[in-house]
Amino acid sequence: MTPKSTKPPTAQPKSLPDNYEAARDELAAVVERLEAGGLSLDESLTLWERGQALAAACETFLAGARKRVDAALSGETAGDTAAEPAEAASDDPGAA
Repeated sequence: MTPKSTKPPTAQPKSLPDNYEAARDELAAVVERLEAGGLSLDESLTLWERGQALAAACETFLAGARKRVDAALSGETAGDTAAEPAEAASDDPGAA
């Protein structure tokens, strides 16, 4: 005989949204429900845990976006710097 779980069947971890906007919106809804009050301790803890997971997901999405922006900016800067001497040399053919 196996022991039964003390958690209700609805306590299965819910998957996280696959984009920042969905995670942010759900997090806002969780915060709103927690601030409204009237929940049992178990419901409050479950919502708080979900909020923590959603906040971590938002941080991950934002870190990825930040990395993409940094990569784009560093590529743009490197491309602009490398192009300047070649353009200057082509403008003045007698300078060589």
